[in-house]
Parts: sequence; structure tokens; C-alpha cells
Amino acid sequence: MSQTYSPVKIGGTTDGLLVLRNGRFFRGKLRGAHVEATGEVIFNTSMTGYQEILTDPSYTGQIVTMTYPQIGNYGVNLDDMESETTHASALVVCELSNLSSNWRATQSLDEWLIERRIPVLEGVDTRSLVKAIRSSGECSGLLVPSDSRHTLDELREEVQGLPSMVGQNLARQVSTRESYFWPSEAESKPLPIIAYDFGIKYNILRIMNSLGMSVTVVPWNTSAEEVLEMNPEGVFLSNGPGDPAAVTEAVDAIRNLLGKLPIFGICLGHQILSLALGCRTYKLGCGHHGSNHPVMDFATNKIEITSHNHGFSVEEDSLPKNVRVTHRNLNDQTIEGIESLVHSAYSVQYHPEAAPGPRDASYLFGRFLEMLRS
Repeated sequence: MSQTYSPVKIGGTTDGLLVLRNGRFFRGKLRGAHVEATGEVIFNTSMTGYQEILTDPSYTGQIVTMTYPQIGNYGVNLDDMESETTHASALVVCELSNLSSNWRATQSLDEWLIERRIPVLEGVDTRSLVKAIRSSGECSGLLVPSDSRHTLDELREEVQGLPSMVGQNLARQVSTRESYFWPSEAESKPLPIIAYDFGIKYNILRIMNSLGMSVTVVPWNTSAEEVLEMNPEGVFLSNGPGDPAAVTEAVDAIRNLLGKLPIFGICLGHQILSLALGCRTYKLGCGHHGSNHPVMDFATNKIEITSHNHGFSVEEDSLPKNVRVTHRNLNDQTIEGIESLVHSAYSVQYHPEAAPGPRDASYLFGRFLEMLRS
């Protein structure tokens, strides 16, 4: 007999249901916008930074579960946006705070998400949900509000038809359509840089500007010829969502720029540079999402605590002899940084711009600056 999902009222809010492709389902109170959402269900281990996470284009197509028990304590404000809008499909939390205890707050997280039509599933046993994700891997999920009259079996069947993250070029979806310019803050002559927008974050641009770089941000599929015509001093490859192997136009462009300009990439940009250098990428069973991942920097033999959001990684066995590993994740030993031994090009898998996250890896932008000057 088919099991029916019967919505009920809980504490003045309607309830909702999150159904995973692996068959598991989780009930909770529906906050934020009362709309349906689909996406890859992931978990993020950050204690703070929910606004930066939700406005990071790298989270496009993802339902974000926050492992910290209470989210929303300090509200939201205009200064902590990492892009113009929200990109995550939905948010799952144990408890959504009704209070915004910070002098910078202009809205509560709940009010802010209602305006942006992002649903929040509250009251979920997030520990159990994380175990479900870790045991069977990140998978597609469907979040439905109380007006859904489908049976649970019907919802399980629907979630089976949702696309996997593998093969999706989401950089096309989040990238700028036209180039734009961020001027340098330095009084001296700035260094002109081209930044590929695969889902770029504002704090990356702020940091490069503060270091004396004037940045022209270009669409994800800008050709190598177009970049060279702009006569920059170097090229930056941004973070972004989706499968790097699907962003073929960008991989071809970067392959044609190798040896002609210094290149620095992060996150999706790291994977695209790796592909351009002849490496392969693969989907992690359980991705890295959080601001507390330990990474070893082999140049200094120091361990950094770093911010992550990626579901793909560079395949170790695919590295050519002229590419070396510069950083490694100490949790699962995956590659976190590479460097070409032939070209002026290097990249890291994590987020040195630290928004949110610790600032242990901010020196990487300084390395880029040294590369440009030399």
C-alpha cells in the first residue's frame, strides 16, 4: 500500500518534506518561501557565514544542509553578499533563529529568504541527514511544501528523474553575460588582470583590487584570442558550480593561454586549469563543504584551515610529469593544489578569499602578485 504524505500545521508554519534519491526522507517545518525546490543535497560544516554561502554562485543547484545546530543568529546585511542574489536552491537547518542579534543586521534570515523565494526546512535532525549523505554519497533531493498532495512513493519516483551534477555546465548559468571592470584601489599604476567568471565572488575582486590589480571580469566562454587582445598582465580563473569537464570552451581557452600569461585559479578554476594541463577530474562521493578543512602546503610544510565548496576533484593518477601537487587535503588526501613545472600557472581547490572562512590561505593572492611582477 502506498504511503501518503499528509501535511500538517506545526507552530504556525506549514511542514515540509525532503526526499532523497536514495529513498530516505526527512520532515520539518517549512520556513522562508513556501515553494518547491530541487538540487544536490550537501552538508556544510561552517558555524557561521550562511549569508556568504547562500550568495556564493558555487552553490547553484544545491540544497545546503548546515550542520551547526542554530542558523540565523546574526541576521543578514547588504555588506556580506558575495554576489547580487542567492544561488542555493534551499536551506536545511536544525533550528532557524527568530532573533537577529547583531548591530549590522538589516533583516532576519527568514525574511530575507522569503523575499528571494528560497525555502528553509527547519527542525530536521541534521546529524541523521548528514549520516545519510555520507553513507550513500551526495544525491539529488526534492523539497516540497505542505500543499503537495503526492504520495511518498510518487515523490520518490519524481526525485529519481532529477539530473545528476555530473555533466552539468552550470558556469554558463551563473557567469556574467558581458564584461565589466573593477578598478584598483592602489594609487600607483595598477596591474591589469582578466578574471574568468565561472561564478566569481565579490571578495575575490576586493582582495585583488586591494593588492593593486585592476580586474576586467569576462564571461566563462571568452576565447584566448579575446583575452590576449586586452593585453592583461595575468589571468585569474574563478570558483563556480557544476562539472568542470562540461565547461569545454573554457578548458580550450586556458590551454591556449598557457605559456603566454601567468594563470591563477581557485575551486572550479583549479579544475579547469588542471584539465587544460592534461589532468582528469572525477566526482567525489561526498564533497568538501565548510570552512574548517585542514590542508597541507608543501612549500612551507604548514597546515592551513581552509574554506571549501566542491564536489569534484583532480584525479591523482592523471597528473602529467610536468605538473606537481602543491597542497593536499589531510582529511581524505585528495589534491588541493597543483603547479605547472613548465608554465607560470598554479591553482588551489579551496577558497583563499575566505568569505566565509579563515584567512590562512590569503597569501595565495600575494603569490599571484609576485608572479605578475616577475
